[in-house]
Amino acid sequence: MDQTYTQRVMTAADRDLMIDWAAAEGWNPGAQDAECFAQADPRGFWGGWLDGQMVASISVVNYDPGFAFLGFYIVAPDWRGRGFGLKLWQRALDHAGRRVVGLDGVVDQQDNYLASGFELAYRNIRYGGVPAVLPVAAAAGLELHYVDIPDAQLEALDRSVFPAARRLFWQGWMQATAHVTVQAVQAGDTIGFGTIRPCREGYKIGPLVAHSQQVAEAILAWLLQGVGPQDQVFLDVPEPNIAGNNVAQSLGLRPVFETARMFRGPAPNIDVNKVFGVTSFELG
Repeated sequence: MDQTYTQRVMTAADRDLMIDWAAAEGWNPGAQDAECFAQADPRGFWGGWLDGQMVASISVVNYDPGFAFLGFYIVAPDWRGRGFGLKLWQRALDHAGRRVVGLDGVVDQQDNYLASGFELAYRNIRYGGVPAVLPVAAAAGLELHYVDIPDAQLEALDRSVFPAARRLFWQGWMQATAHVTVQAVQAGDTIGFGTIRPCREGYKIGPLVAHSQQVAEAILAWLLQGVGPQDQVFLDVPEPNIAGNNVAQSLGLRPVFETARMFRGPAPNIDVNKVFGVTSFELG
């Protein structure tokens, strides 16, 4: 290993380069992802430099004292196989301390993650394509409205499907340019919400959280109103959520990518059957 290899927290410009790398890997990041992700934990994004050139990236975002999420583990193609990624991996994981750490592992790295103490919880399936069929809007008694600030009920529902409270992340996510969030309320109770955002290619919907398939489809109907007839849409669905996979397939979307949701430490107890769309493979 070259002795000039160093690791440090990224600047905003470094995070922009990391997003470009993610795009080159085919991960299709959102237009505002770098700024939104940094709000969750500005010191959670690490780079490895060789003679002043960034050659590796990783994020380990600490959400609270008990949970962190790992993403953006990338080594520039010309520098792979030389140990730069592993050394950065070890340094960045120090940032998580004793927290449980989650990640969405790409297929060709899953054995390495297992060797590093991560265990498989379930797969996530990315569905993509131009929607062939649009869902029908709201069921009787269901109210939908646009929101840009998370209220207590939305945060509570989110907490049932995510291992940590993430108010700072939500505030940035909802208010980012071109992000649109819909909240579903029935009899005064929040029973679903979802966000759509523009990406390098088409749009991603995430998160999409709902008490039922019917509610998820109603939220989708609102979110897809602004999508053009030839625009591609991507939805990342936990494989165990059968209804969620049915929703994606009913839109005419097809599987294009998969990851393994893995954890180092005890797998959090979350209601995956309410997750019709993962927020992000990079931040959980």
